[in-house]
Amino acid sequence: MDEQVLRSLIKWPNVPDCFGWLALDRRGQWRMRDEYAQANQLPGNTIQHVALNEFISRNYAHDTLGRYFFQNGPQRVFVTLDATPWIARMIPSLDSANKLKLLTQCGTPIHPQGALSDEKGNIYITGSIPQSLPHHPDSNTFSQTESLTVALLHDHDLDLFSDQSKVQEDACSFRGSWQWDGKALPIEPIHSTELAQRFHFIKAPSN
Repeated sequence: MDEQVLRSLIKWPNVPDCFGWLALDRRGQWRMRDEYAQANQLPGNTIQHVALNEFISRNYAHDTLGRYFFQNGPQRVFVTLDATPWIARMIPSLDSANKLKLLTQCGTPIHPQGALSDEKGNIYITGSIPQSLPHHPDSNTFSQTESLTVALLHDHDLDLFSDQSKVQEDACSFRGSWQWDGKALPIEPIHSTELAQRFHFIKAPSN
């Protein structure tokens, strides 16, 4: 998290939280949702400004209640999630044995433990991701942790995932194994409605 953001929390500790105005879509794009978008359940406008996207990504965190937010200076802007708190991409790499690396929409590494397949054909990567976490829901003190979570795999990478996997049908979903960095990782079925509870996140935080 940016040092200037942490300093602003000390200087202005009681700025009201913001809900509903920022969303993360299933392709890892940050979206600004004005009052019209919120009232009409629209996705909002994709944020195109490169520096703003990077600022949001650097200051993305979650609290102990499972609410994800962007710490915008002294203000906590809670994020509405289309799918999961993280979107995974398979990016070419010279360092990995299979010449690919897994990164979140924030550019942070994912250390995968397995994958999940839901009833709609979505693939989710489970694993540990570096995350910023306040000591309690209203705390202005953050710790950097690496904890187990889930990331929706970007649909542009489904063919890559398929090439690395062996699966069989299992109750409208799939079960099998996924080859990553020389390891066979499990692919297990899940229903999309189970994700939030299992991985402790709130898709639409509210005050």
